[in-house]
Amino acid sequence: MASRTKAKGTRWESAVVATLKNFFGRRYGLDPYRPAQSGRFDVADVNGVSPFVVQAKDWRSWEDAIREGLDGAEAQAGNAGEMYGVAIVKRARRPVGLAYAVTTLATWARRAEALLQAHAPEAYERHVTETFEDAQRPI
Repeated sequence: MASRTKAKGTRWESAVVATLKNFFGRRYGLDPYRPAQSGRFDVADVNGVSPFVVQAKDWRSWEDAIREGLDGAEAQAGNAGEMYGVAIVKRARRPVGLAYAVTTLATWARRAEALLQAHAPEAYERHVTETFEDAQRPI
């Protein structure tokens, strides 16, 4: 049974890599690939999509896939030296491009702040000031 499960996971990881390669090509310096497994120091199922690492999950239970995928992605982002982890969760009888990409709220907020800083520096400065002021107010 384990080999059948492993084969299912390998197929899904490969499909995710192929879809990301089709989407990104080699634009933006991205080249998605499946790294060798490293046990305790694993660096996720898909790399080459910096600043993200990807945990690909094809499980019957979405809840378990999301929980396991996010926990793994967050831990493995650190192992890979990347800032963000994302779980790509397969949807039954749907194309790979319609899978769910799931992050934690903290990951989403950190990425949103980085994009705001890069593309709208004035708005980012206002955000930082207002956030600091809000944090100083008594509850």
